[in-house]
Amino acid sequence: MVQLQFHSFISQFCFWLSQVSPSMGFLFSHRALLLQKVLLFHAFPQGARLKATFSVGVPFRLSPKSYTTGQKGTLQGTRLSGSEEATVVMSAPTVHVRDTIELDETEDKIFEKLLGTLDHYGLKTELRVAGGWVRDKLLGKECKDIDIALEDMMGSKFVEKVRDYLLSVGEEVQGIAIIPSNPDQSKHLETARMRILNVWVDFVNLRCEEYSDDSRIPTMQKYGTPEQDALRRDLTINSLFYNINTKSIEDWTNRGIEDLKCGKIATPLPPKDTFMEDPLRVLRAIRFAARFGFILDEQLKEAAACDEVKAALSAKISRERIGAEIDLMISGNQPVQAMTYICDLKLFWVVFSLHPQCEPSEGCDSDCVAYLDCTWNLIQLVGHSTFNDEQRRLSFYAAMFLPLRKTMYKDKKAKDVPVVNFIFRDSLKQRVSDAETVINLHNALEKFLSLLPYFVTNGDVKLAEVDLGREYVDVPLTSKESKLRVLTGFLLREIKDFWRVALLMSTLLYPTDVLNKNLKPEDRRALFVEAEGAINNLGLDKVWDVKPLLNGKEIMDVLQLKSGGPVVSKWQRKLLAWQLAHPSGTAEECREWLKETHSLSTRSAGDMEELNGPNNKKSKTED
Repeated sequence: MVQLQFHSFISQFCFWLSQVSPSMGFLFSHRALLLQKVLLFHAFPQGARLKATFSVGVPFRLSPKSYTTGQKGTLQGTRLSGSEEATVVMSAPTVHVRDTIELDETEDKIFEKLLGTLDHYGLKTELRVAGGWVRDKLLGKECKDIDIALEDMMGSKFVEKVRDYLLSVGEEVQGIAIIPSNPDQSKHLETARMRILNVWVDFVNLRCEEYSDDSRIPTMQKYGTPEQDALRRDLTINSLFYNINTKSIEDWTNRGIEDLKCGKIATPLPPKDTFMEDPLRVLRAIRFAARFGFILDEQLKEAAACDEVKAALSAKISRERIGAEIDLMISGNQPVQAMTYICDLKLFWVVFSLHPQCEPSEGCDSDCVAYLDCTWNLIQLVGHSTFNDEQRRLSFYAAMFLPLRKTMYKDKKAKDVPVVNFIFRDSLKQRVSDAETVINLHNALEKFLSLLPYFVTNGDVKLAEVDLGREYVDVPLTSKESKLRVLTGFLLREIKDFWRVALLMSTLLYPTDVLNKNLKPEDRRALFVEAEGAINNLGLDKVWDVKPLLNGKEIMDVLQLKSGGPVVSKWQRKLLAWQLAHPSGTAEECREWLKETHSLSTRSAGDMEELNGPNNKKSKTED
């Protein structure tokens, strides 16, 4: 292993270097143009692997693979041949932050109505937009999530005044909702919502809360000052206010603007105190760091990884809230970076807790993130539009849990249950359908692994080696293509719209495991494209929508059955196999095949009965 060392250079030199030496293989994001830290040239012996400890978060490139740093931990890289020189350039991001907030026409009108309410009733209340809206507006991003903090009034009381004011000036009141506090759902303050100009605006009082040691339920609530409210928020970049009265930005922590410009995720108060008050803030910090490409403050990382915070995250936070945060990360723009942080902070098994019967192997968490990384990169190569949002989301879960796909535990009935099912249903409290889809993807990819050789030009297994199963032995398969259509058709009918996801998953393991790094990502992309094309050429896309040539009643008529049941179900599958093997077959041809096959099977059954009859048994006994 070779340990890369950090060397400090001035930002201007690093920027110049990146411009004049593109052949060195640098990969920069917009935030990484002004560089602060550089890893210099090292000669690597043949076959060496890159291993480096990082604490910054920008993309970089070390041929032939791109990485994104951002974690404190080990990043395994590519094997290097010969004595290549490798240069890696990294930095904390430099973020463009606006000096003022520019309101759009709708926001300006909404705020005018709120100020009009104050004037109408002679109120001295300060109105402040809080949190994410301020952050996003300073970053030049659109945000319609307007949360207004009130200095000396409950949200419900102020909303009533806004309603009465609007009615007094002849304006329409579109909608009002009062959302009561609900400690069981971790909502401890009443929130009033009002729809103004088709935008929902939330109103809540400035907060100053005190908590017990083992609960997120406040033991005391009272009106707070802007500074108290800002200090009790999760992150400095989320603690900024926009004062509607003065049309100014307020940074009561004196760090919000600076951290936003530096691209740093930090807490207003000491991070351990902030996390122990609400341990979910650890996951929120990770989510925002990944979303914006920001770095995690070193003290924040130390606090997040400490045993007390991990124990509090397990004990004090509901699994529903943890699952919601994880899903936002997986559905976000940088799921790999988010999961990398979780892994490096030793939070992986805290979040994705396993059944007590299961114990993760050493390095399993790193492998989970590595499969996710490979899938993310492969999807970018294949084309982002190949999959819809839901398919991408569940493909990332399926990839991340690939190392666990064969891990089982026994339920109360001693039945084997995939541990992935436990993770979704118990650890993350997510939809049952999500667990079922991911497990189905894992099962389908195993079947695709046996079929992939027949979809590609250099397949090395004969199709005859794949067993169709006893229920299809009556179906005449006259060619390799007809057998392939039956095998693939039934697989696609099982997985439906997710078949491309399962196919993509299988390319991670064929012909060898992607973690072995002996096949380039471009080659796996080519494998996927070739296999996808072969399936489309078989005319099997949307095969799950194909209606059977004969329905259940027609099958019963042909077989002269008086009632349905398992017999009809068995023949329905045989009929579907015939239909897949004969895509141009007609209903009449199918009916004739069904009659003939049933007649043959009936005679065969009769022959067996005669062979095993009492006379035969008697003769055998006498012999």
